[in-house]
Amino acid sequence: MVTALGHISGGHFNPAVTLGFVLTRRMNPVLGACYWVAQFSGAVAAALLLKWIYPDNVTDAAKLGAPVLNDQISASGGFVLEAILTFFLVWVVFATAADPRGAFTAIAGFAIGLTIAADILIGGPLTGAAMNPGRALGPMLVQNQWADGWIWFLGPFLGGALAALAYEMLYLSPVLRPRPPGTPDSGVDEPRIGDSTL
Repeated sequence: MVTALGHISGGHFNPAVTLGFVLTRRMNPVLGACYWVAQFSGAVAAALLLKWIYPDNVTDAAKLGAPVLNDQISASGGFVLEAILTFFLVWVVFATAADPRGAFTAIAGFAIGLTIAADILIGGPLTGAAMNPGRALGPMLVQNQWADGWIWFLGPFLGGALAALAYEMLYLSPVLRPRPPGTPDSGVDEPRIGDSTL
Protein backbone atom coordinates (compact mmCIF):
# COMPACT_ATOMS: atom_id res chain seq x y z
CA MET A 1 0.00 0.00 0.00
CA VAL A 2 2.88 2.39 0.72
CA THR A 3 4.23 1.88 -2.78
CA ALA A 4 0.78 2.04 -4.36
CA LEU A 5 -0.29 5.26 -2.64
CA GLY A 6 3.06 6.90 -1.93
CA HIS A 7 2.71 9.28 -4.86
CA ILE A 8 -0.68 10.47 -3.56
CA SER A 9 -0.33 10.82 0.20
CA GLY A 10 3.27 9.93 0.86
CA GLY A 11 2.08 6.49 1.97
CA HIS A 12 1.24 7.74 5.46
CA PHE A 13 -0.65 4.90 7.16
CA ASN A 14 1.07 5.28 10.51
CA PRO A 15 0.49 8.22 12.90
CA ALA A 16 4.04 7.77 14.28
CA VAL A 17 5.49 8.34 10.80
CA THR A 18 3.25 11.38 10.35
CA LEU A 19 4.43 12.76 13.71
CA GLY A 20 8.02 12.46 12.49
CA PHE A 21 7.22 14.43 9.35
CA VAL A 22 5.43 17.12 11.39
CA LEU A 23 8.27 17.43 13.92
CA THR A 24 10.88 17.80 11.17
CA ARG A 25 8.71 20.37 9.39
CA ARG A 26 8.30 18.17 6.33
CA MET A 27 4.54 18.33 6.81
CA ASN A 28 2.27 21.17 7.87
CA PRO A 29 0.80 20.44 11.35
CA VAL A 30 -2.76 21.06 10.08
CA LEU A 31 -2.24 18.48 7.32
CA GLY A 32 -0.68 16.16 9.89
CA ALA A 33 -3.76 16.48 12.10
CA CYS A 34 -5.96 15.67 9.09
CA TYR A 35 -3.81 12.60 8.41
CA TRP A 36 -4.18 11.52 12.06
CA VAL A 37 -7.95 11.81 11.87
CA ALA A 38 -7.95 9.71 8.70
CA GLN A 39 -5.47 7.16 10.11
CA PHE A 40 -7.27 6.64 13.43
CA SER A 41 -10.72 6.68 11.80
CA GLY A 42 -9.58 4.17 9.18
CA ALA A 43 -8.23 1.87 11.89
CA VAL A 44 -11.50 1.95 13.81
CA ALA A 45 -13.53 1.44 10.62
CA ALA A 46 -11.36 -1.56 9.67
CA ALA A 47 -11.82 -3.12 13.11
CA LEU A 48 -15.59 -2.56 12.92
CA LEU A 49 -15.65 -4.16 9.47
CA LEU A 50 -13.78 -7.21 10.77
CA LYS A 51 -16.17 -7.42 13.72
CA TRP A 52 -19.09 -7.38 11.30
CA ILE A 53 -17.60 -9.93 8.86
CA TYR A 54 -16.38 -12.57 11.33
CA PRO A 55 -18.44 -14.41 13.92
CA ASP A 56 -18.02 -13.41 17.57
CA ASN A 57 -16.19 -16.62 18.51
CA VAL A 58 -13.43 -15.71 16.02
CA THR A 59 -13.16 -12.01 16.87
CA ASP A 60 -13.33 -12.61 20.61
CA ALA A 61 -10.64 -15.32 20.49
CA ALA A 62 -8.20 -13.09 18.62
CA LYS A 63 -9.42 -9.78 20.13
CA LEU A 64 -9.43 -8.51 16.51
CA GLY A 65 -5.64 -8.45 16.66
CA ALA A 66 -5.40 -6.01 19.57
CA PRO A 67 -1.77 -6.04 20.74
CA VAL A 68 -1.17 -7.91 23.99
CA LEU A 69 1.87 -7.85 26.23
CA ASN A 70 3.57 -11.24 26.70
CA ASP A 71 3.70 -12.39 30.34
CA GLN A 72 7.49 -12.71 30.02
CA ILE A 73 8.04 -8.97 29.49
CA SER A 74 7.28 -6.02 31.76
CA ALA A 75 5.19 -3.04 30.70
CA SER A 76 8.31 -0.83 30.68
CA GLY A 77 10.14 -3.44 28.57
CA GLY A 78 7.22 -3.53 26.16
CA PHE A 79 7.24 0.26 25.93
CA VAL A 80 10.96 0.33 25.14
CA LEU A 81 10.61 -2.48 22.60
CA GLU A 82 7.75 -0.73 20.77
CA ALA A 83 9.81 2.49 20.74
CA ILE A 84 12.83 0.66 19.28
CA LEU A 85 10.78 -1.19 16.65
CA THR A 86 9.13 2.05 15.55
CA PHE A 87 12.51 3.83 15.57
CA PHE A 88 13.76 1.29 13.01
CA LEU A 89 10.63 1.72 10.90
CA VAL A 90 10.66 5.52 10.83
CA TRP A 91 14.43 5.59 10.24
CA VAL A 92 13.94 3.45 7.12
CA VAL A 93 11.02 5.64 5.99
CA PHE A 94 13.22 8.74 6.24
CA ALA A 95 16.24 7.02 4.63
CA THR A 96 14.28 5.69 1.65
CA ALA A 97 11.31 8.01 1.15
CA ALA A 98 12.20 11.37 2.72
CA ASP A 99 15.89 11.67 1.85
CA PRO A 100 16.19 12.87 -1.77
CA ARG A 101 19.68 11.34 -1.90
CA GLY A 102 18.35 7.91 -0.94
CA ALA A 103 19.42 5.33 -3.47
CA PHE A 104 16.22 3.36 -3.13
CA THR A 105 13.40 5.87 -3.59
CA ALA A 106 11.81 3.73 -6.32
CA ILE A 107 11.62 0.75 -3.98
CA ALA A 108 11.07 2.55 -0.66
CA GLY A 109 7.93 0.50 -0.01
CA PHE A 110 9.92 -2.72 -0.29
CA ALA A 111 12.51 -1.58 2.27
CA ILE A 112 9.75 -0.33 4.57
CA GLY A 113 7.89 -3.63 4.23
CA LEU A 114 11.03 -5.65 5.02
CA THR A 115 11.59 -3.53 8.12
CA ILE A 116 8.02 -4.15 9.27
CA ALA A 117 8.47 -7.90 8.67
CA ALA A 118 11.72 -7.97 10.65
CA ASP A 119 10.14 -5.94 13.46
CA ILE A 120 7.21 -8.39 13.62
CA LEU A 121 9.57 -11.38 13.78
CA ILE A 122 11.51 -9.72 16.61
CA GLY A 123 8.74 -8.09 18.62
CA GLY A 124 5.57 -9.91 17.59
CA PRO A 125 5.72 -12.59 20.29
CA LEU A 126 6.48 -10.01 22.99
CA THR A 127 4.27 -6.98 22.26
CA GLY A 128 2.41 -7.77 19.05
CA ALA A 129 4.84 -5.40 17.27
CA ALA A 130 2.17 -2.79 16.54
CA MET A 131 4.61 0.05 15.69
CA ASN A 132 1.47 2.00 14.79
CA PRO A 133 -0.87 3.71 17.26
CA GLY A 134 -3.70 3.52 14.71
CA ARG A 135 -3.23 -0.20 14.20
CA ALA A 136 -3.46 -0.60 18.00
CA LEU A 137 -6.41 1.76 18.54
CA GLY A 138 -8.85 0.11 16.11
CA PRO A 139 -9.04 -3.35 17.68
CA MET A 140 -8.49 -2.03 21.22
CA LEU A 141 -11.48 0.30 20.93
CA VAL A 142 -13.84 -2.13 19.18
CA GLN A 143 -12.95 -5.05 21.50
CA ASN A 144 -12.63 -2.83 24.61
CA GLN A 145 -9.17 -4.29 25.20
CA TRP A 146 -7.18 -1.60 27.04
CA ALA A 147 -4.70 -3.56 29.19
CA ASP A 148 -1.33 -1.76 29.03
CA GLY A 149 -2.73 0.29 26.13
CA TRP A 150 -0.39 3.21 26.74
CA ILE A 151 2.52 1.08 25.47
CA TRP A 152 1.20 1.06 21.89
CA PHE A 153 0.68 4.82 21.81
CA LEU A 154 3.61 6.31 23.71
CA GLY A 155 6.20 3.77 22.50
CA PRO A 156 5.62 4.27 18.77
CA PHE A 157 5.21 8.04 19.08
CA LEU A 158 8.48 8.33 21.04
CA GLY A 159 10.43 5.96 18.79
CA GLY A 160 9.10 7.59 15.63
CA ALA A 161 9.86 11.10 16.87
CA LEU A 162 13.42 10.17 17.90
CA ALA A 163 14.13 8.46 14.57
CA ALA A 164 12.76 11.34 12.51
CA LEU A 165 14.63 14.00 14.49
CA ALA A 166 17.87 12.00 14.50
CA TYR A 167 17.78 11.32 10.76
CA GLU A 168 16.86 14.93 10.04
CA MET A 169 19.71 16.30 12.17
CA LEU A 170 22.32 13.78 11.06
CA TYR A 171 21.60 13.51 7.34
CA LEU A 172 19.12 16.09 6.10
CA SER A 173 20.02 19.22 8.05
CA PRO A 174 22.59 21.36 6.24
CA VAL A 175 24.27 22.13 9.57
CA LEU A 176 25.08 18.59 10.68
CA ARG A 177 25.02 16.73 7.36
CA PRO A 178 28.30 14.88 6.85
CA ARG A 179 30.35 15.93 3.87
CA PRO A 180 30.88 13.21 1.31
CA PRO A 181 34.42 11.82 1.23
CA GLY A 182 36.71 13.08 -1.45
CA THR A 183 35.54 16.69 -1.53
CA PRO A 184 38.24 19.30 -0.96
CA ASP A 185 36.63 20.64 2.21
CA SER A 186 36.22 17.17 3.79
CA GLY A 187 39.97 16.67 4.25
CA VAL A 188 39.74 13.19 2.72
CA ASP A 189 41.53 12.65 -0.55
CA GLU A 190 39.82 9.69 -2.15
CA PRO A 191 38.27 9.24 -5.57
CA ARG A 192 34.54 9.75 -5.91
CA ILE A 193 32.20 7.73 -8.06
CA GLY A 194 32.91 8.62 -11.68
CA ASP A 195 36.51 9.70 -11.02
CA SER A 196 39.21 7.66 -12.61
CA THR A 197 40.99 5.38 -10.17
CA LEU A 198 43.97 4.90 -12.48
